[in-house]
Amino acid sequence: MDIREAFVTNLKTSAMVCGTYLADLTDEEAMQRPHPECNHINWQVGHLIASEHAMASACGDGIPALPEGFADKYSRETAGSDNANDFVPKSMLMKIAARQHEAVLDVIVGMSDEDFDKPGPESMKAYAPTLGALANMMGSHWMMHAGQWVVVRRQLGRDVVI
Repeated sequence: MDIREAFVTNLKTSAMVCGTYLADLTDEEAMQRPHPECNHINWQVGHLIASEHAMASACGDGIPALPEGFADKYSRETAGSDNANDFVPKSMLMKIAARQHEAVLDVIVGMSDEDFDKPGPESMKAYAPTLGALANMMGSHWMMHAGQWVVVRRQLGRDVVI
């Protein structure tokens, strides 16, 4: 397995785990917060999509544009809103994420070994000093949030799915 295959496996595994945790949640349930000081699932998923878009765009071309105003809906300034009308319905979030994930995989597969050693964007240097670290972070970032979704699933009395 080379580095591209490892990053692709990481991305596909995180997409499978996260998709499984989110699949049966309603729009209303996706607005639930695992704790009063945590962001609700809908905001987290939108944040992940916007973050992944920025990360993948730094790694290469071919990432589809996000819908107009999408990143603004999922900014730090909107994290405190519990108004579902401020956000995108979960079904649309999942479609945007799936389309973006496919493009991200293509970008990763198209990167050369040398590309992975290139410096990461200045704004992301603290957690991704290289494009390789950035490629790795994309799947890991989703998994970091997935643990919070398990808490919501337990609060809702949902079955253990993974």
